[in-house]
Amino acid sequence: MNPLPPIRSDAQNPYDVVVCGAGHAGCEAALAAARMGADVLMLTGNLDTVAQMSCNPAIGGQAKGHMVREIDAMGGEMAINTDTTAIQFRLLNASKGPATQAPRAQSDKKAYQYRMKHVLELQENLNLFQAMVTGLIFEGDQVVGVHTNLDVDFFGKTVVVTTGTFLRAQLHVGQNTNRGGRMGDFSAMGLSASFEEAGIALERLKTGTPPRILGSSIDFSVLEEQEADASPVKFAFYDTRDEEALFHVEQSFQEKLGWTPGSVRISCWITYTNATTEAIVRDNLHRSAMYSGQIEGVGPRYCPSIEDKIVRFADKPRHMLFLEPEGRNTDEWYVNGISTSLPFDVQLDMLRSIEGLEQVALLRPAYAVEYDFAPPTQLQPSLESKKVENLFFAGQINGTSGYEEAAGQGLVAGVNAVQKVSGKAPLVIPRHEAYIGVLIDDLITKGTQEPYRMFTSRAEHRLLFNHHSAELRLFERVKDLGLLSESRRRLIEEKIRTIHQWVARLETEKGKGGTYAEAVRRDEPLDGLPESFLALPHEKRDEVMYRIKYRGYLERELKHIEKLKHIEKIKIPANLNFLKVKGLRNESAQKLGEIQPVTLGQASRISGINPADISVLMVVIEAMRRRENR
Repeated sequence: MNPLPPIRSDAQNPYDVVVCGAGHAGCEAALAAARMGADVLMLTGNLDTVAQMSCNPAIGGQAKGHMVREIDAMGGEMAINTDTTAIQFRLLNASKGPATQAPRAQSDKKAYQYRMKHVLELQENLNLFQAMVTGLIFEGDQVVGVHTNLDVDFFGKTVVVTTGTFLRAQLHVGQNTNRGGRMGDFSAMGLSASFEEAGIALERLKTGTPPRILGSSIDFSVLEEQEADASPVKFAFYDTRDEEALFHVEQSFQEKLGWTPGSVRISCWITYTNATTEAIVRDNLHRSAMYSGQIEGVGPRYCPSIEDKIVRFADKPRHMLFLEPEGRNTDEWYVNGISTSLPFDVQLDMLRSIEGLEQVALLRPAYAVEYDFAPPTQLQPSLESKKVENLFFAGQINGTSGYEEAAGQGLVAGVNAVQKVSGKAPLVIPRHEAYIGVLIDDLITKGTQEPYRMFTSRAEHRLLFNHHSAELRLFERVKDLGLLSESRRRLIEEKIRTIHQWVARLETEKGKGGTYAEAVRRDEPLDGLPESFLALPHEKRDEVMYRIKYRGYLERELKHIEKLKHIEKIKIPANLNFLKVKGLRNESAQKLGEIQPVTLGQASRISGINPADISVLMVVIEAMRRRENR
């Protein structure tokens, strides 16, 4: 591995990509850009919190687990980092069909963080440096660098902003308020002014986290155990990787932290709130930072605080809580399901009203954090700002919630920063190819008024997104970007060929009572299938079975996509003034002018835009095209 040149602050010799922030979005952005061969500088206010799991030390779940596999399919790091630091794997909906199943893992919080930091440090083309970005440097309508708290400026051809929850962040525990984007950390107070100076609108959001407690103070004897899966479903695709790429000693004899995936298994435990818990919360709602009006930002609807649960679901006699270990070498436990901004004394009373926690020791109080975000309708599909050229945004600054959503955006932003520097077309993932495509399209087209969380229901073509098909779906998008090794590209291509061949064979070759495929769709025993097929690795066999079993549904989805493809290809001219288009309603023209959709397909997904509006635009665009071709 070649040593990196000294860090530089030279306007005449800028980096290709400067990444601001080292959370889950920043890590994937910096790694993707560096792996593509770009010269990358990554800045963070605190090197000890790289890839910090600020909330639950878990990765995956419905739709989120699918996104982690998509990140892995595109050469990202989150999947392997999770697998090699996981202390519990669980396949959600394991008893249901493969279309609804999703992997989830509980990670060792510190091991996850340390391993990711080490990966960044060992990555060629990537300089990691501790400095807090305090402002952007502009030349006209372009960003050319950043100011830092060290009074040192750094320059870049592109800048990727991944500031998480740190912009003008305020922490709330009851009526107590402190600055900080995370308990015990700083608040970035200066950068927001730079965005506003450039005409980028900012709004406020809120999120929160539960308390952390001491494991030795928990009475596990009265709790329900949730064991790890004996045969874990991991996130990374190991059948298309050389094993030595995962566990090996670097040339510097530094070994990455981690263990064989699935070799460590620690249980989680289940308990419940009760009538006493509810009474404590109700009696103290006026002391909650959220319910007292102290917090202005909107919180996550789908991950509500315990106050919200008690108020909004008053008919529920109890709420389930998961006690989750934070790691192998700590006795700190996470109380999943009881996020709150109530005062410390109320939190302690509330916890001690819960079965198994009567003598609990509280290590860290729950808190709410309120922060600036930039509404993502101000972004292009590449995640580049419409207001400032060469400026990219990824992660919670775009209004999302969750490590997986942040990492997916970070990878795409990092790739597209390099594509911009290289003068190449951006990577844009269509909605029908991946949850990451749905995520980005939703953000830039619909925006969000609350922390956006990915759900399977947001994807209209989710049947195509079974979690083991991510490599196959995304291979054509990334195969030439330099994110995948030559050996991995070759193995993926071989995997694709094998799957296509076996689907064709089983659909045409005869067994008992018809073709083999018909027998599969009748749920007949698998032992009647050809032995050579049954001998395939399960990764290939499972995908073949999925395509055959759900063939009718999948074909219907593909036909629907084909029908809509033509409007996705129709580009909307950048100079089109929607307010001057005759036949468009004023409301439609205003919305189109605000979001500036790139294609008719994107325009059709804007809230309030109807088929008649699309028809009018189609006529106008065709007329403009004819005039240009005269």
